[in-house]
Amino acid sequence: MISKLGMPKWGLSMTEGRVVGWLVDEGAEIAVGDEVAEVETEKINGVVEAPTAGVLRRRVAGENDVIPVGGLLGVIADASASDAEIDAFVAEFEASFVPGEEEDAGPQPQVANGLRYLVYGEGGEPVVLLHGFGGDLNNWLFTAPALAADRTVYALDLPGHGGSVKEARDLAEAVRGFLDAQGIDKAHLAGHSLGGLVAAQLPDRALSLTLIAPAGLGSEVDREYVDGFIAANSRKQLKPVLERLFADPLLVTRSMLDDVLKYKRLDGVQPALEALRDRYLRPGVTVDLGAYDGPLLVLWGAADEIIPAPGRDDVHVLPGVGHSPHMEAANDVNRLIEEFLTGVRT
Repeated sequence: MISKLGMPKWGLSMTEGRVVGWLVDEGAEIAVGDEVAEVETEKINGVVEAPTAGVLRRRVAGENDVIPVGGLLGVIADASASDAEIDAFVAEFEASFVPGEEEDAGPQPQVANGLRYLVYGEGGEPVVLLHGFGGDLNNWLFTAPALAADRTVYALDLPGHGGSVKEARDLAEAVRGFLDAQGIDKAHLAGHSLGGLVAAQLPDRALSLTLIAPAGLGSEVDREYVDGFIAANSRKQLKPVLERLFADPLLVTRSMLDDVLKYKRLDGVQPALEALRDRYLRPGVTVDLGAYDGPLLVLWGAADEIIPAPGRDDVHVLPGVGHSPHMEAANDVNRLIEEFLTGVRT
């Protein structure tokens, strides 16, 4: 069997990626999910995983090559496949591939109850993803597609964020209203930072809870970061603020900065962020899990500067990762969440 290792599509706007480097050599045995290459996009760097097991017979793309979404990075095949068969596979692909055909693949944004959302996959028990303060549904660009293989996944923009209403609504009630509008009684709720705090406020609607560096469970949220994010109105001001989200500050790209600044300049954003900060991120606001006795997964980055990991036995700490593990160590986080959800029986 001969299989394509293609350039993935991460996020709605991705059309191409640059190969930063290969992580395995030609001729190496690889398993499904092994990290084989690092790719840089306008938004963030990501790691390409092997879609199938076998031998990496050909690295078609070289370092610094820019490959369109769906383009050929490499070839995975059985050891028994001849070099001539690999050559023929590559030649046939290059002759028939049309760049841009896969660019429009994937979900398109929808709006319900003033909330913008994306839907990935279908069937199974639904998963709802809730981003952190100042983020949006694109923060889940590595996670949502991975979890959608066996279930329906909803990624939301919370009120005051992204393409949702720029009002400081009660966030938990807004999510509750969204679930009602979709006809969802209960879902697996996964939230990052502020989104984790919101998810924990909905124990009656949770099949399970996945909390990623949730506000209110560890130390208090670093107020300097929150205030700095709200106040920043230029790349120079915003860059050192966003760099604190990651152990590797190089993940903050110019495109990321421009996207955040564009959002922050929308009418209503500034007062909405200030109101959400004062309501949800003030000292003393905590996650109360007392009313929840269902399945729980808590993930944290060991290098989190925004909310340091608490010393709890039920926290899975990822080494060398900052406040956004689902973006900085997406493959590890996706595997942990998938294993967790697979083990939840309702």
